[in-house]
Amino acid sequence: MPLNVIVVMDPIAHIKIAKDTTFAMLLEAQRRGHALHYVSPGGLALRDGQAIARTAPLQVREDKNDWFTLGEFSQTVFGPGQVVLMRKDPPVDAEFIYDTHVLSVAQQAGAMVVNDPQGLRDYNEKLAALLFPQCCPPTLVSRRNADLKAFVLEHGQAVLKPLDGMGGRSIFRSGTGDPNLNVILETLTDGERTLALAQKFIPDITAGDKRILLVDGEPVDYCLARIPQGDEFRGNLAAGGRGEGRPLSERDRWIAAQVGPEMKRRGMRFVGLDVIGDYLTEVNVTSPTCVRELDAQFGLNIAGTLFDAIEAGLPR
Repeated sequence: MPLNVIVVMDPIAHIKIAKDTTFAMLLEAQRRGHALHYVSPGGLALRDGQAIARTAPLQVREDKNDWFTLGEFSQTVFGPGQVVLMRKDPPVDAEFIYDTHVLSVAQQAGAMVVNDPQGLRDYNEKLAALLFPQCCPPTLVSRRNADLKAFVLEHGQAVLKPLDGMGGRSIFRSGTGDPNLNVILETLTDGERTLALAQKFIPDITAGDKRILLVDGEPVDYCLARIPQGDEFRGNLAAGGRGEGRPLSERDRWIAAQVGPEMKRRGMRFVGLDVIGDYLTEVNVTSPTCVRELDAQFGLNIAGTLFDAIEAGLPR
């Protein structure tokens, strides 16, 4: 049955289609005959208790110079027969949270929202990994600079990062003897007003920060290892990392089996796990990426697997 697929995303005119996972989802939905609708940035709203959006009909195509066409914008009321792809990138700030509240109302009205809005509110991508401590390296989350510094000195080398970043932004590697450690901590905690995360440095980062994708709790058979380049310690593609596809290891599958059932239970239909060596470091739920790279390297159709799951979960 044709569906109305409504996408909430960052401005479509600014994406790079060769590596944009949301674009892969839109291409697949269109291929299946579903109607696409684009929500204008900031276009979600509530009126008299109804969830509404400013949307335009959308067409997409595999053309790096001309990849989309928008129709006229009008008001859409959320309800049955709609699949809403919530794919807005972090930061998960107050405005992002407000949008998830609107989407919870849309969900109550009968729209299927992917990922579940309550889960998006509940799962900070850095903190969510710590719900599975058996999978994680030694980690401390604190506002206290003295505690964070003691953690770094205890482990010799640590990675320090804020809780609301993405793409490798504001991530530091520091350790014993680093004259900048105090100022790094002061900056990250904003003078002990903001929580920051310290994690034992994992030398296996040189072999790549692996992105494992889960669809309805089940892992895709291949991961994308994002390998740091040059003098960079971060593997994020946005920080210049090189993406190399690999089959999942036994440990990768064990981590996925620890995390996947809870993600499925909470309605997190599409999730990206970050794994360095043998350790889970993040659980990405807002807008996981790497579909385009894995599809290209292994002849996959991960968005097709996602839409199979979405269509199977719709009311009959």
